[in-house]
Amino acid sequence: MDIVNLIISLLSGAVGGNVAGAATSEKNLGPLFNTIAGLIGGGAGNFILKALGDIASTHATTAAGAVPATGSEFDIATLLTNIAVSGVSGGVLTGVITLIKDAVAKK
Repeated sequence: MDIVNLIISLLSGAVGGNVAGAATSEKNLGPLFNTIAGLIGGGAGNFILKALGDIASTHATTAAGAVPATGSEFDIATLLTNIAVSGVSGGVLTGVITLIKDAVAKK
């Protein structure tokens, strides 16, 4: 995994976790735990995105004479997809942890 993509995923996840926490202030984990949950969610989202991309690329066929992408070139669509998936997955994991915390607190 490219270190730049990992850093982007972690930062996007942290931002997504804090946005999710700020959106629902009554179900907020606090800035530190929102960031931690977002970091984990962003990394997991990036991992899942890469796994799905690898699965799709093994089944894809290239046109005759076309050179398949090696993954080392810069692609803005891939960057934006990475940011979006990591941010959303960081926010989702923060929300899921909040729901679990509230369910345990009710018992």
